[in-house]
Amino acid sequence: MAAEARLQPAAQKVADAAAALGLTIAVREFDESTRTAAEAAAAVGCALGQIVKSLVFLAAGQPVLALVSGSNQLATSKLAALCGTSGKQVQRADADAVRAATGFAVGGVPPFGHVGVLRVFIDEDLGQYPTVWAAAGTPHAVFEIEFAALQRATGGLCANLKS
Repeated sequence: MAAEARLQPAAQKVADAAAALGLTIAVREFDESTRTAAEAAAAVGCALGQIVKSLVFLAAGQPVLALVSGSNQLATSKLAALCGTSGKQVQRADADAVRAATGFAVGGVPPFGHVGVLRVFIDEDLGQYPTVWAAAGTPHAVFEIEFAALQRATGGLCANLKS
C-alpha cells in the first residue's frame, strides 16, 4: 500500500485548524494555481460563484476578513458600513499586512486558522450554494465545505457585500 501523500505545511495547518473546529475537510492540492477564483473553479470543476475569495482589508487600521463569492466584486462602502467606519478608512491590505493578520500568503488565505482573531464578513451570495470551495493555505490548495459549516466555523456575519 502506498504511503499517504503529505500536505504542504500551510495546507496541513488549515486541515489541523478545521479539525480543531470539529470539521472534517479534504484538502486538495494541485500542480496548477488555484490563486484566483477562476483558476480554483477550473481546477475543481465548480461554478465561479462557489469559490470563496478570502480578502483582507484594513478598516480604520484593523484587519478584517471578507469572504466573497468568486463571481462578485466587494463593495468597500458596504464593508465600511458593517465595520462602522467610512469608506475612506477601508483599504485592501498589502501582502505583508495579510501575512501578519492571517499567517498566510495572498492567494492561499483560508477562512479560518489565522494567527489572530479577525472580524469576518461573509458575502450572502455564497449561501445559494450548499457547498463552497475555499483556499487551504497555499495558492495550490483548496477544500470544499458546506456553507452553513463555513459560517459556523468563522463566526462570520452574512451580509450583502456585492458592488
